[in-house]
Amino acid sequence: MAQGGYGYYRSTIFLAMFVGYMLYYFNRKTFSFVMPSLMQEIQLDKDDLGMITSSQSLAYAISKFISGVLSDQISARWLFSIGLFMVGGINVLFSWSSTVAVFSALWFLNGLGQGLGWPPCGRVLRKWFEPSQFGTWWAVLSCSMNLAGSLGPVIATVLSESYSWRTILSVSGLICVSSSFVCLLVIKNEPKDVGLRNIEAAAKNSTGAVSTLSEFLLSPYLWLLSLSLLVVFGVKTACTDWGQLFLIQDKGQSTLVGSTYMSAVEVGGLLGSLAAGYFSDKAVARHGRKIYGNPRHFILICMMAGMYASMYLFRVTVTSHSSQVWILFLGAVFGFSSYGPIALFGVIANESAPSNYCGTSHAIVALMANIGGFLSGLPFSTIAKHHGWETAFWLAEIICGVTTVGFILLRNIQTKMGHIPKKKD
Repeated sequence: MAQGGYGYYRSTIFLAMFVGYMLYYFNRKTFSFVMPSLMQEIQLDKDDLGMITSSQSLAYAISKFISGVLSDQISARWLFSIGLFMVGGINVLFSWSSTVAVFSALWFLNGLGQGLGWPPCGRVLRKWFEPSQFGTWWAVLSCSMNLAGSLGPVIATVLSESYSWRTILSVSGLICVSSSFVCLLVIKNEPKDVGLRNIEAAAKNSTGAVSTLSEFLLSPYLWLLSLSLLVVFGVKTACTDWGQLFLIQDKGQSTLVGSTYMSAVEVGGLLGSLAAGYFSDKAVARHGRKIYGNPRHFILICMMAGMYASMYLFRVTVTSHSSQVWILFLGAVFGFSSYGPIALFGVIANESAPSNYCGTSHAIVALMANIGGFLSGLPFSTIAKHHGWETAFWLAEIICGVTTVGFILLRNIQTKMGHIPKKKD
């Protein structure tokens, strides 16, 4: 009977978070989706578009960090639902506006609301799913972004033939607002809230609790994960942002090949995230959780090595005469090998922290990922401007390889963040 109770609540809670986060992501990208029809009505130049989108990106980075910390202090279902309500309401207000200043201000607020989405999801997943299931469900939940990102442009294009961009944003926002109330009712923070035994109870009692925040923040493993994700996310972003130009300008490939390469990266990334979660969960089920080393490390290291190898082959073997099949294959392998570690770093950061700091742990790691994403922008393009794309990608390749070797050497580090009792150690 108890298992039936767990199964019912797990499925309904997960479905609510999946649909809710899909709406989060769709309403994050609505401006991009309706941009062509919006520009037919309102005159916007490239600087205006950049200001609007950049305001959201800045706010999202700030909010996601704050939300991660808040998710350890307040109800995850309230945090998730408030963010969804805020995002939907701002889309409605956006549809009533007509000036760049108001667009930018509202999209900044949209970014603040967006940051409230993922950290509560991670906390709820940890509370409701066994350690041997956590990575798989984390990866499946992250697919809500891929689903919204792939279907969103098609839906917006079809609707724009019959409705104005204002109507599309209004309806999308109202659906988001309505769903926030459903999520508030359906999502439960932990099994104890509905009379079931908490899954984490035994694990918490056996691993010991962190005594102070400073002990948690000084954990070497926290910063190993953070610096590794900074590199992996930065290199991934550099390759997805600039890989198409590298193919066209340096490798003599067509624009069509460049765009299909990017699609191959995304398809590979979706499969990589699912594979990383599933196979690392199998490793956890087989070997159990350890204080020194983590069963997920083997999958993580293999994928990081694959990331380096695919970058090397892409830089060395691709020429203007290369087969498109070979280029797409390398793109899919790179996507598989880079999105997988990104998913795993989030899982490991969440599960390795004490229960009362799992949101903070993910917030710190995610902040470092955002720093990596920033470094892959102007600094990376500046290197390419002065030394060429070949040199810039060679440098990213070397950094990726060094990080992989460093992680191999430190794979058996203490993975329980914070204080560990001497007897347990």
